[in-house]
Amino acid sequence: QRSSAMSILIPEAPIVSLCGSPEETEALGTQLAAKLQGGSVIALHGDLGAGKTVIARGIARGLGIQSAVTSPTFTVVQEYLGNVWTLYHIDLYRLSSEDDAIAFGIEDFLADRSAITILEWAERLPTLLPAETVHITLERVRETERRITQQQGRPASSKPSEQQ
Repeated sequence: QRSSAMSILIPEAPIVSLCGSPEETEALGTQLAAKLQGGSVIALHGDLGAGKTVIARGIARGLGIQSAVTSPTFTVVQEYLGNVWTLYHIDLYRLSSEDDAIAFGIEDFLADRSAITILEWAERLPTLLPAETVHITLERVRETERRITQQQGRPASSKPSEQQ
């Protein structure tokens, strides 16, 4: 039995949405933010250009963050102060192992109950993610259309290419 309220808010069965534009993807992130609480971890999966940063920006907007939200590829972590929660936006693309993530303190971010943590390229942390992590997989359908699958507790896609 889970004690996390996230298990009530995001069912274990996948939720699949089709978004026809970046604006719709961002709006989906804004809607998702309303279901989050301190300690929530959102793992984003998808190829380069799939829209991970777009949905992260939507989550930030839903948390009351109005500043520019960009991919923290070179800084690894961006911290934003929302109306209620701090948001950590972490990009693991440049890390080569879980040991690298541990060295920069990923476990502290994942355990922070006063914040919401978004991880881009979360498949690089196969053993460190909390069991109640919400996995969001973004797949390109057409130039601007995305299939977005949300699922709590395990990756929304089990494609071998996304698990590398």
